[in-house]
Amino acid sequence: MRVIPLTVTAVAAALALTACNDGGSGSSGKNSSACEIGKVSVQVGSASVAPAAGDTGEVPVSLTNQSAPCTLEGFAGVTLKAGGTSATVGAQSGAKGQKLKLAKGDSATFSISYVRGKDGDKASLAATSLTVSLPGGDATESFPWKYGAVAGQGTAEKPNAAVGAFQQAGD
Repeated sequence: MRVIPLTVTAVAAALALTACNDGGSGSSGKNSSACEIGKVSVQVGSASVAPAAGDTGEVPVSLTNQSAPCTLEGFAGVTLKAGGTSATVGAQSGAKGQKLKLAKGDSATFSISYVRGKDGDKASLAATSLTVSLPGGDATESFPWKYGAVAGQGTAEKPNAAVGAFQQAGD
């Protein structure tokens, strides 16, 4: 019974994405450039915090275009920092990046999932900040990380965390 609703949802999502895509033809006379930090506001939302070591948490990140139409394609760049250590967070396994066009005022979201590490453990990253960049741009924006240590995959420099794909927000 679940196959039909999931199939209908998948088809509806594909049609919605197709409707937003100009097919790369540029027929509107305006090709959309990559979204940039500074022209897109970035907010880190209320997280579903992992309460104890070994638990999984999720941190939502919202983007709102404040300028001319732009495109998000691929995945956001995310780096966790603790003192002099920086650790890049990779894309979620199996996730497929979408191409989203954002008109002025349009929003998109992505999430960062992580496994809580043990405080003081050498294999955990005691992250204090989170840096976000957008695909196709060099600018970054930093935010405090207040969700506890992040478990490492063998070492603190390889955090057990992942960046999800961009999703269109709103109607």
